[in-house]
Amino acid sequence: MRFFKEMEKEQRVNLIRCAAGALLLAAVWAVTGILNVEAVYLLLPLFLIPYLVVGYDVVWDAIKGIAKLELLDERFLMFIATVGAFALGEYPEAVAVMLFYQIGELLQDIALDKSRDSIHALMELKPDSARVLRNGEEITVPPEEVAAGETIIVLPGERIPLDGEIIEGNTTLNKAALTGESLPQDALCGENVLSGSVNLTSVIKIKTSGAYGESTVAKILELAEHAEQNKARTESIVRRFAKIYTPAVVVSAVLLAAIPALCGAEFAVWLKRALIFLVVSCPCALVISVPLSFFSGIGAASRKGILIKGANCMEALEKTKTAIFDKTGTLTKGSFSVSAVHPNGVSAADLLDIAACAESYSNHPIAGSIIRAHGGHIDASRISEVKEMAGMGIEATIDGRRVLAGNSRLVGRDNADCEECRDSAGTVVHVSVDGVYCGHIVISDEIKPDSAEAVRSLYALGVERVVMLTGDGKDVAEKTADALGIKEALHSLLPADKAKAAEAIKRETGKGATLFAGDGINDAPALATADVGVAMGISGSDAAIDTADVVLMDDSVSKIAKAIEISRKTMRIVRENIVFSLAVKLAIMVTGALGLTDMWWAVFGDVGVTVLAVINATRMLYSKNR
Repeated sequence: MRFFKEMEKEQRVNLIRCAAGALLLAAVWAVTGILNVEAVYLLLPLFLIPYLVVGYDVVWDAIKGIAKLELLDERFLMFIATVGAFALGEYPEAVAVMLFYQIGELLQDIALDKSRDSIHALMELKPDSARVLRNGEEITVPPEEVAAGETIIVLPGERIPLDGEIIEGNTTLNKAALTGESLPQDALCGENVLSGSVNLTSVIKIKTSGAYGESTVAKILELAEHAEQNKARTESIVRRFAKIYTPAVVVSAVLLAAIPALCGAEFAVWLKRALIFLVVSCPCALVISVPLSFFSGIGAASRKGILIKGANCMEALEKTKTAIFDKTGTLTKGSFSVSAVHPNGVSAADLLDIAACAESYSNHPIAGSIIRAHGGHIDASRISEVKEMAGMGIEATIDGRRVLAGNSRLVGRDNADCEECRDSAGTVVHVSVDGVYCGHIVISDEIKPDSAEAVRSLYALGVERVVMLTGDGKDVAEKTADALGIKEALHSLLPADKAKAAEAIKRETGKGATLFAGDGINDAPALATADVGVAMGISGSDAAIDTADVVLMDDSVSKIAKAIEISRKTMRIVRENIVFSLAVKLAIMVTGALGLTDMWWAVFGDVGVTVLAVINATRMLYSKNR
């Protein structure tokens, strides 16, 4: 009942039609069989009732297509074939063929719709408003109404709506969704800031450098929209094939009936053979089993926590030759932790204790990571005179001693000789006590446990190239890539740079497909540009999830390899059904034209082959290795 309620109105109507048609077919078939009804004037109208209940839209579309001379889809051939079945007196078979066709169409429609249930609109990410100072008053207006050179106010927790220069205040910005930087960054008065960054700590005033249309966020949205428009949707295999198959079988059937008759043969005999030819040529085995194969593949992937949005995504996944990864939030957790403690003249435990006490009154993410690493109880009575300096760090008195914990600029005030950290990549917190340098702590983003496995699995599947893109600096990028076994890493990239890099790599890939995996707002253009976009379902932004073709519901990047495996198995089943169906149909069409097979063989070539193809199509749902 819940599944029925979640369906779209049109899908519910079609489901009811299929159920009603099946019941009516069974009832009419049973009654006419029990009563031994043979009169055509009774059988035809009785079987037309379930036929029209199930397929009136197919019939109407086919008639409109005939009127417009558009005879190149399976609906036209379905109509002609079922009419031929009625003409031959195979009434139950005619209705059953239409019923199976509609069930297949409904399953495909439901599969594609269900795969998009959790997708959000990209445009929801657009900033809603901006606080602008005009005539000494603060007013709230849409970002589009702010001109270049105006002053806007951004409160803590708000996203910066337009690009510009900070003219008052110091703060810390979270740029993770914008540039992929793994750690919040300090922004001081006089520095330029990008729209889309989140203000974390202090109120700031910004002088805008341009209108909203020129801002970073607007450009990201534009890039994503443009890339999506240029991303051609793969056409259905069956519909492509039907453009050749449908007119070919119709013309062949007409010639089969007409040519012998023109040569003096009995017209009725060859007309029956032509109708048998049409019945067996009905492509219901394909139009049902092919979308059902994709449905089964999508279902098998869903059970693994992999949401694949459609059959075209399956086709592209199978051909993946190049995999591109965003770093932060995709290959790494997107959360911060202490990765190294380098003491100088004190123990590592003492250094961590001093830093944790100093950071205990701060809400900064870096402070939280140090406190978590300390793990023990922090006695507040030990701490006094805490002063947080935006963009630099913390000054505090701990156990009666003056402690500085922050960047090299802050600790350098005590004339302490800060040591550069060459062994670890990340943000460095230097610590000095009463002017004596005590060492530093490295804060970095953690690599996901399955990221290295993901890279190895892709290479094992025959993926020829794995590339990492990141907004982080060179050191962080290279060390992360080395740890994961990735040979190519492009660093210090802005959103537009990522899209351009993905496009360039896609061109270099040639005939193979390019896969891009990411999670942030900044990844949306690259996700749309790639042949296959993969987004993280938990940490992924709305933009990334909306633009992507595949969503990993638990953010496990190792499942990308599983998605490729499933797509390859699914495509193999699709090809098996196509080859099997066409081979059997072709054999029966030839023997039927020669008069060696009758309508029962035609029914097997249609309904029997359809049943076998459907059974094969559902193998993915029950495969032990799915």
